[in-house]
Amino acid sequence: MLENLPLLTLQHKALTIEGYSRAAVQTYWRIPELKLGFDLGASPWAFMGTGTYFISHSHLDHMAALPVLVARRKMMKMEPPTIYVPAEVVENVTRMLRAWQKLDRGRMLCELVGVSPGDEIELSREHVVTVFETTHTVPSVGFLVWDRRRKLKTEYQGLPQDQIRDIRLSGEDVSEEVRVPLVCYTGDTSPAGLDSDPAVYEAQVLITEMTFFRPEHRKEKIHKHGHTHLDDILERADRFQNELIILSHFSTRYHERQVKRAVEKRLPPQLQDRIHMWM
Repeated sequence: MLENLPLLTLQHKALTIEGYSRAAVQTYWRIPELKLGFDLGASPWAFMGTGTYFISHSHLDHMAALPVLVARRKMMKMEPPTIYVPAEVVENVTRMLRAWQKLDRGRMLCELVGVSPGDEIELSREHVVTVFETTHTVPSVGFLVWDRRRKLKTEYQGLPQDQIRDIRLSGEDVSEEVRVPLVCYTGDTSPAGLDSDPAVYEAQVLITEMTFFRPEHRKEKIHKHGHTHLDDILERADRFQNELIILSHFSTRYHERQVKRAVEKRLPPQLQDRIHMWM
């Protein structure tokens, strides 16, 4: 593997979370087991094998490497990737890819899909992605990956197997779909994005931003520019039901040690064992 970009890895149960995020620098994530990634501020060589990406918004540090991934997969004779972006930016992203096609003299082949809050994307029999609203300075969305299974309906539980079989053979559906939020990715957002969907706080893994932490940085201004402060996380401490909360996208004006000390000092007991600082 070519180690040409910073890449951190964390294992949580059956999921591997890979990536890197620093405000105004680059943000990119991948979960190999789910065969998907979030944002493409850069594209590590290893990420080329993942063919489905969900882009939260169109800032350069989150989307600059989109044409890189598209071109590399074509060069390696892989299938064109499928890229989901906020619906409002599809036209301009298409123009960007056409411009790169002229510059690079190579076809930019991908399936570009615009999404809006409330949309649902079927990944496989086991997984589906839903889109929720976030708040940033450009059109932005967050994504929830759901694990889904078929489960025997409550009214049939406890019945003998032969009776359940007979009901099924009569044409009646004896099962129903049950969904569990597995991974949530917010991208860049003010706290309103966290609060826009209850499942954000219920997902097994939450990947979110915490760009600022210092008390002198005014939260009103931070929220206006579509970002989250440490205080916003702490104010919601009792709402997080997530098993793992990944905080990332720290401002470049901070040294990582400063962020780590500040967060560890102020974290309440109910969050201490569940928060991971992505640094």
